[in-house]
Amino acid sequence: MKQLLTKKRPEKKLVKSLNKKAGRNNKGRITVRHKGGGAKKLYRIIDFKGNMISYPAKVIAFEYDPYRTAFIMLLEDREGKKSYQLAPYNIKEGDEVSFSEKGEIKVGNRMKVKYIPTGTDIYNVELQPGRGGKIIRSAGTSAKVLGQEGKYAILQMPSKETRKILQECFVNIGSVSNPEKRYQKLKKAGDSRHRGIRPSVRGSAMNPVDHPHGGGEDRAPIGMKYPKTPWGKHALGKKTRRKKTTDKYIIKRRK
Repeated sequence: MKQLLTKKRPEKKLVKSLNKKAGRNNKGRITVRHKGGGAKKLYRIIDFKGNMISYPAKVIAFEYDPYRTAFIMLLEDREGKKSYQLAPYNIKEGDEVSFSEKGEIKVGNRMKVKYIPTGTDIYNVELQPGRGGKIIRSAGTSAKVLGQEGKYAILQMPSKETRKILQECFVNIGSVSNPEKRYQKLKKAGDSRHRGIRPSVRGSAMNPVDHPHGGGEDRAPIGMKYPKTPWGKHALGKKTRRKKTTDKYIIKRRK
């Protein structure tokens, strides 16, 4: 089922403008390459915690968000307060959603993971109670509840990694909207430029002073044991994840 977006302007009180950085830090140096330009856009203030309005709240619109791959939904409570939240797949205008510790297992509802049955799809998952959803927020993604163990819930991530989170964490029921996003293709270079993505130049097309792969006549091999980044580090096959405090919660790594 393809979700149709509501033809309306975004809520004025729920948007703000962000300054463009073009990949530069506070000293004006480029720290992230290939960024710059792009169409003007307003940032939608998303309620990842779910506490900006009272519940039950009604879905009154589906909207496009230029800052994320998923669609967003506009909720309105009985007092007329409105908020934007990530829209789940298979929810319709006029549906009601709730936010409570223990609620009905229904698409869009937000509740603690310890009350959710095994096999249920969830999204917008907290990693620390009360800090708001941090993971499972991109288009078409969902995690699956595999069970409960002590004070932890065991989840299967979209990458098939198995990990634990605290049972007191809040999650939404369902999967994120716009699953067709993965099949979309950019039709021309201008589509990338409108998104603020600048062209990427091959290292082998550069001079030796600019890149380890540079130099040589015509099309030359890189002439080294392994590909390198512009700064001489391993480019392919090297693990980049540093030892993190959350590693102890990973039961099974992704394949």
